[in-house]
Amino acid sequence: MKEPQEIDILLVEDNPNDAELTLRALRKNELGARLAIVRDGAEAIDYLFGEKPRPKVVFLDLKLPKIDGIEVLRRIRDDSRTKSIPVVVLTSSQEERDIAECYKLGVNSYIVKPVEFDKFYKTVSDIGMYWLVLNKSPL
Repeated sequence: MKEPQEIDILLVEDNPNDAELTLRALRKNELGARLAIVRDGAEAIDYLFGEKPRPKVVFLDLKLPKIDGIEVLRRIRDDSRTKSIPVVVLTSSQEERDIAECYKLGVNSYIVKPVEFDKFYKTVSDIGMYWLVLNKSPL
């Protein structure tokens, strides 16, 4: 599949089931056409700081192989090229220290993944709609 010239969402997700469900939920609302998926923190860093198009928003899992999501968030916020990209943590972690650390680092939103299929689907649809349609970001 050829990558589009512009990317709306960079999905950083190592669980193939969650990635597929996220993609389906976004496509249902016609929001998944310009989506890139990476499977670990190292791929996310390579994508964001390589020659790829910058996404409008990053959906970031925390529990990732190679480089965890908190470190990915730290690197995004520490670099002038990426610091203004909205980052939505979409994770299974409900740990207060994870939530506090992500907000300390400047995450835009922290959402705990619902375990029920229908709720997960609706949550992803809602956050996709908000970040790509309702929210206004600087150019």
